[in-house]
Amino acid sequence: MIAEVLPASGPDALRRGIELLARGELVAFPTDTVYGVGADAFRPEAVAKLFAAKVRPADRPIALLVAPEHDLALVAREVPPEAKALARRFWPGGLTLVLWRSPAVPDVVTAGGPTVGVRVPAHPVALALIRGLGAPLAATSANLSGQPNPLTAQEVARQLGGRIPLIIDGGRCPGGVESTVLDLTTPRPTIRRRGAIPREALEAALGREVAG
Repeated sequence: MIAEVLPASGPDALRRGIELLARGELVAFPTDTVYGVGADAFRPEAVAKLFAAKVRPADRPIALLVAPEHDLALVAREVPPEAKALARRFWPGGLTLVLWRSPAVPDVVTAGGPTVGVRVPAHPVALALIRGLGAPLAATSANLSGQPNPLTAQEVARQLGGRIPLIIDGGRCPGGVESTVLDLTTPRPTIRRRGAIPREALEAALGREVAG
């Protein structure tokens, strides 16, 4: 298999991407940080392909990308008021929220764990794929595990070109800082990874201190 590369500005890229995702295939696409590769989060066999393509250890959970209009209740069984407040303030953007997973989220996504990370990306191509599919994407950087994160479609092709069917070329991604990961399943909100959203902004939005 050699990946097809289609320009995001062309008439066929999104249609083809949504079609492949709906069939349980993988698609690489630009995001607000680096290129990502994703699968329909509700299809375990598709998410398993994602692990295989990246040679990603099965014990490493994958975060979910959702679109703004998607209810968090699709992927989380408990959505605290703090999650909704943070989503209004920082989504789309560089904040991943860790919540108690919904039973609809397959074990393969969370590596069997009880929680799931959720983010809304600030990129029109990623959002269009999610909306067109009508389901969250299990998505991670479009690289082989342990290799550099790709900023261009050409860099994706060098690493995953023989492992996935489609790369949507949206030009160079900005790179930069990863999303901040904030765990809301702990007694006090806890930063699991420092990133784009600083502690002070989180505390201002929540009206209380965060741990981590």
